[in-house]
Amino acid sequence: MDSDFLIREVKGIVALDSRGNPTVKAIVKTNKGIGVGIAPSGASKSSKEAIELRDGGKKWVGMGVNLAVSKLNEEVSQRLINQDSRQQYLIDSLLIALDGTKNKSSLGGNTTTAVSIAVSKAAANTANLELYEYLGGPSARILPTPILNIINGGVHAGNNLAFQEFILIPTGARTFIDAMRMSIEVYKNLKGVISEKYGKTSTNVGDEGGYAPPLNESREAFSLIETAIKKSGYELGTDFHLGMDAASSEFYNKDKKVYKVDGKEFTSSELIDFYESLINEFSIIYLEDPFDEDDFDSFSEITKKLGNKLLIVGDDLYATNVNYLMTGIKKKATNGALVKVNQIGTLTETFDYIRLAKESGIIPVISHRSGDTEDPFIADLAVAVGSGIIKTGAPARSERVSKYNRLIEIENQLGPNAIYLGKEPFVRL
Repeated sequence: MDSDFLIREVKGIVALDSRGNPTVKAIVKTNKGIGVGIAPSGASKSSKEAIELRDGGKKWVGMGVNLAVSKLNEEVSQRLINQDSRQQYLIDSLLIALDGTKNKSSLGGNTTTAVSIAVSKAAANTANLELYEYLGGPSARILPTPILNIINGGVHAGNNLAFQEFILIPTGARTFIDAMRMSIEVYKNLKGVISEKYGKTSTNVGDEGGYAPPLNESREAFSLIETAIKKSGYELGTDFHLGMDAASSEFYNKDKKVYKVDGKEFTSSELIDFYESLINEFSIIYLEDPFDEDDFDSFSEITKKLGNKLLIVGDDLYATNVNYLMTGIKKKATNGALVKVNQIGTLTETFDYIRLAKESGIIPVISHRSGDTEDPFIADLAVAVGSGIIKTGAPARSERVSKYNRLIEIENQLGPNAIYLGKEPFVRL
């Protein structure tokens, strides 16, 4: 019955993310189902993304979300009671109108994200459907290729690496579970390679589960991964390829207009040459945020020069925002676009962004945040939209593994109907 889908309760409580920071947890109940959404949080944030509502002050070191939770329990709850949970567009529109700002700064992107996700889950549970089925329909059967951040740098670690993520891509796998098995073998062997060279204390992990050894240069990180691949009995360039998230806004000097990497300063054109040397040396097929978030022209330049060799992805450049993506499309800035729901704050806006990317021949890459939670929502999202690629950290730390476990579960549920793309999202390059 339609009345089963009516929202009868919306509640917000404080939860903790993987860094121990408070975040917003939304609980939405219909007459027949329940949905829970938890907002993640990033470390390297784009200036373009939705604003998190934080309390400030001394409690929780300024990171409290009591105000956000209070707004959820009062303003949001009152507005959503008796709404049909299946009307995601309408509900997200109500959230956007209630907030009334361009960047969600009134309610907080953390509030709207948690509620929007919770509503979708409540509707799916009421309909007795898996979330990926509910969001994606009968065509939702594509399992994404995982790209795993197995060495952490930048703001995700305490070493001297400028680049934020050094990524392992199991291009030779034929199923999702095989991709995880192969990747975990390399991840385990990487620990031994690092320990042997730098000592046991060097195998501590960063925010996203990747190792954070005391490295100073990018080539060191890629070389360690290549050694681990060989030690696992695999071949770089066949069984595995590599990738990286440069997160270049974090080491860009706006005054001098240079990037400081590996102890050297690079202009944009010099940095392109540096990237090209790494790409050729280490079979790199994925490069995220190679330049500052406002430098569309340099993105266009590197995509024109190297876009036939690898996926060049905008994260801080776009912030899951259709308006910035349209600029990127006009400028031919990238051939890939990262997707983070909390950057924009609602599922409807996220779906609009993914749809525009696909229509423009740009590959959407579903992503976690460095301050994530046990909520496996993005696993279902990746299958629902057929993204083909998911980035959700190393195969360690439960907030990362929860997504991988959910995808393994989905692959088993789909059985022979499951489609695993493997290298295909990168084949056109």
